Amino acid sequence: MSNTVLHKIKLINSKVDLDVRSDQSIYEAALANGTQLPIGCNYGGCITCAGKLISGKVKQPGATALNKRQSKEGYILLCVAKPTEDCIIEDGVESHEQLYQNPFLSSNFGR
Repeated sequence: MSNTVLHKIKLINSKVDLDVRSDQSIYEAALANGTQLPIGCNYGGCITCAGKLISGKVKQPGATALNKRQSKEGYILLCVAKPTEDCIIEDGVESHEQLYQNPFLSSNFGR
């Protein structure tokens, strides 16, 4: 008997609603649904597939490419993110507004 649960996932910029199993990455579910999301590595080692979690929760085993600031601001890696509840996600490069920060700008030092 499986403990797999289906969660409703809304990808805002792709205008797609998905049913994603709790043991499946959001990227895998989107691809199975015919939606190609940006992808680089497919193992959490880059941030090509990053999205911003607006609501809901995910597990991200292997999401080594995100730093603490990015994680605290709600960024997730869709290639490894597995939902633990229903989620709304801002996907695609449109979600990357605050993903990158120039470390040499004084406003980023938090003083």
